[in-house]
Amino acid sequence: MKKDLWILGIETSCDETAVAIIKNGREIAANVVASQIESHKRFGGVVPEIASRHHVEQITIVIEEALRQANLTFSEIDAIAVTEGPGLVGALLIGVNAAKALAFAHNKPLVPVHHIAGHIYANRLVTELKFPLLALVVSGGHTEIVYMKEHGHFEVIGETRDDAAGEAYDKVARTLNMPYPGGPHIDRLAHEGKPTIDLPRAWLEEGSYDFSFSGLKSAVINTVHNAEQRGETIAPEDLAASFQESVIEVLVKKTERAVSEYKVKQLLVAGGVAANKGLRKALEQTFSKHPEVELVIPPLSLCTDNAAMIAAAGSVMFEKGIRAGLNLNANPGLNIELYNE
Repeated sequence: MKKDLWILGIETSCDETAVAIIKNGREIAANVVASQIESHKRFGGVVPEIASRHHVEQITIVIEEALRQANLTFSEIDAIAVTEGPGLVGALLIGVNAAKALAFAHNKPLVPVHHIAGHIYANRLVTELKFPLLALVVSGGHTEIVYMKEHGHFEVIGETRDDAAGEAYDKVARTLNMPYPGGPHIDRLAHEGKPTIDLPRAWLEEGSYDFSFSGLKSAVINTVHNAEQRGETIAPEDLAASFQESVIEVLVKKTERAVSEYKVKQLLVAGGVAANKGLRKALEQTFSKHPEVELVIPPLSLCTDNAAMIAAAGSVMFEKGIRAGLNLNANPGLNIELYNE
């Protein structure tokens, strides 16, 4: 009988200090997240220096809590997986150095994980992956479509050329005087309004799977400023609904086209914006017409940054023989396709 594989994952790429323990790449034994949203709210966004300091304060507590929840000791852990990048360099360094210290002290293998690979593998905690597949990654810093022919192989077929979808949400929310993070507020408001305002959709060149949201963001800001100068008021719920419809229409149509072209068995949705109710509903409606493709959307707790996804991806990387030395460094601009080499 095959021995169980226990991977401890660490995630500190932005403003969540997270540690999780995963059994056999699929089963969550512990998933602890210390969020910093309250600390960053008053600044309207994540302040890297504050994020790093919070990680320093929380990391040891969160590691101990994960072991307590899983009822395990370090002697039973097979490897330490950690987010190497991309992310805020100061924040990443805390997780990387904590992971290196644990690997050194307990003589465990160290497995480097790409943050976006983590988001994709959050779906493996829901159901087994079926290849070939596509992943639509929508988060604060990333919007991309990734093709996977097998475990641990990533090909980016489309990505944002400017703002990610999550960034556009946060900037539009700030224009509407909503608190950080803006995505959930816009999503909630959009359900109360009607998409009556004509806003642009950036389709880019014919056949392109790339995205661009900065023009849409600027159009929303200009619409608000022009109305103010004319002394008119725009219903914020209608503006939110119009903005959200524009974002979702581009995301869904490009993804639908890619799914047809690449003839995949599964479409995975990943990243913080995957928690968006409007996006989830639009994808479910669209792919109900494509029974040959299984749509997988993780629960809300696995959409936002967490370490269960890092340990899930780390389990695959561990089994593929990927290891890092104690000279591992944070890599804020890490390319996901490097894992294919």
